[in-house]
Amino acid sequence: MKTSAAPLADRAALGDADHLIVTIPGDGVGPDVVAATRRVLDAAAAKFGFRLAWREIEAGGCAIDAHGVAIRDADLDLAATADALLLGAVGGPKWDNPNASVRPEQALFALRTRFNLFANLRPVTILPELVESSPLKAERLEGVDMLVVRELTGGLYFGKPSGEEVTPTGRRAVDTLPYHEDEIRRIAVVAFELARKRRKRVASVDKANVLATSRLWRKVVTEVGAEYPDVALEHRLVDSTAMLLATWPGTFDVIVTENLFGDILSDEAAVLAGSLGMLPSASLGERRTASGTFGLYEPIHGSAPDIAGKNIANPIGTILSGAMMLRESLGRPEAAAAVEAAVATAVRSGARTADLAGKLDAAGARAAGLRLVGTREATDAIVEALLA
Repeated sequence: MKTSAAPLADRAALGDADHLIVTIPGDGVGPDVVAATRRVLDAAAAKFGFRLAWREIEAGGCAIDAHGVAIRDADLDLAATADALLLGAVGGPKWDNPNASVRPEQALFALRTRFNLFANLRPVTILPELVESSPLKAERLEGVDMLVVRELTGGLYFGKPSGEEVTPTGRRAVDTLPYHEDEIRRIAVVAFELARKRRKRVASVDKANVLATSRLWRKVVTEVGAEYPDVALEHRLVDSTAMLLATWPGTFDVIVTENLFGDILSDEAAVLAGSLGMLPSASLGERRTASGTFGLYEPIHGSAPDIAGKNIANPIGTILSGAMMLRESLGRPEAAAAVEAAVATAVRSGARTADLAGKLDAAGARAAGLRLVGTREATDAIVEALLA
């Protein structure tokens, strides 16, 4: 069901700004990359003549330490007043106790459930200057421009019953994988609509030779596909898809799949770009804002606590997530395109964070025409290119 944007009376932080963004820095490098993205988005707003208001909430491990829960109800309520949410990362070894009743990831599940964020979009493209950073040979990367559309609120991660028990013969655990045809249909519609704006090809990924849920998935996606005769549909098994992503990824346009498969395949696809730090994502629902669709935007990388606060993290994935926010939630496509172009310009100029520089030391980087830069310097280069 579609709902309207939050009323202005509930948005005291908006002031005379045009858009309210709630940030969730989270754990590890999350605060580093969110701060970088705020700088870039503020610069884009200044250039294109609109104003942003910012509020911040806690979620993940930091919220567990401070409040005993992964995210507070009051923070969820504040998030509900925003036009969009910008997330850094949550979790880390400090909270990796499998027996813990409260875990950082519960914040993500709470956000997805509260705002019905059912569609996760992960675009994968490769800047020509970064082809050498990919583990694949250059010829295998030709034409890579794909979009993974992952169903985000159903399947194994949310199914009940789920848990561990002790039986007379030993410990037993169970997870449940449910899907309703309505959940499948709505994510399939998203995929086909997006494919219409791209190269008009959809690959639906399942495990229909084994799983009943995948057989239903295939039936429903086929039914939706019949409503889009201009879009070519193919059904693929998840294992063969994983192989093809590592061999000829350029064959894909839009991939649509269920929650668990999408989680795994999108991380595999991310490696093509040379670093997890490069790629953005958007999680969208049905709620409309004044200018677009409410969403949660985040890089696909983890919290990397070992480099937190050291001016090392690559901010590009978060910055490009911010560009997706400008386009999808704030209705600012020109600003979004300018941010994306500025990222490409900064990379083209030779600026490389450590994850993109490979094994080059400072001397080797200079010899290759590259500059080893930190989080702040990479952001400087992007802002400079944006404002040029």
